[in-house]
Amino acid sequence: MIFVTLGTQDKQFKRLLEAVEKLEIKEKIIAQVGSTEFESKKMEIHKYLTPEEFDKYMKEARVIITHAGVGTIIYGLKLNKKMIVAARKKEYQEHVNNHQEQILDIFSKDKYILALENFDDLPDLLNKEFTPKKYKSNKEKFIKSLHTEIDELIK
Repeated sequence: MIFVTLGTQDKQFKRLLEAVEKLEIKEKIIAQVGSTEFESKKMEIHKYLTPEEFDKYMKEARVIITHAGVGTIIYGLKLNKKMIVAARKKEYQEHVNNHQEQILDIFSKDKYILALENFDDLPDLLNKEFTPKKYKSNKEKFIKSLHTEIDELIK
């Protein structure tokens, strides 16, 4: 099963769903589309899922196709899932800015995800053998750095 999730952003992301709709596969596709209006002949569409349903589909998916939202990416990495990730872009009115491009670049350079930059490449990425690098959080490093900054401010 392929799980497509667009997050809960209040803006449309039809470009990604259109690319998924073009796939010539028989595998079941479940999509959580949020506020994106989209009718599909290939996908089981859900506007929003309960946390339990979302968790179930994330765990069951062979592949996750998603927007470049940090929460979804990190959760997928913790589940050791192959993820194909596309950035929402300001020029298509999919987001307020292009910060998702930076997220996409960082996670793909570090071999955590497969970046979907050209939507025509989706079939190739879907068939590509890929095991994500084991996720290692920067939380401890961030906390130490934050404490150092605070100590400097207090002095």
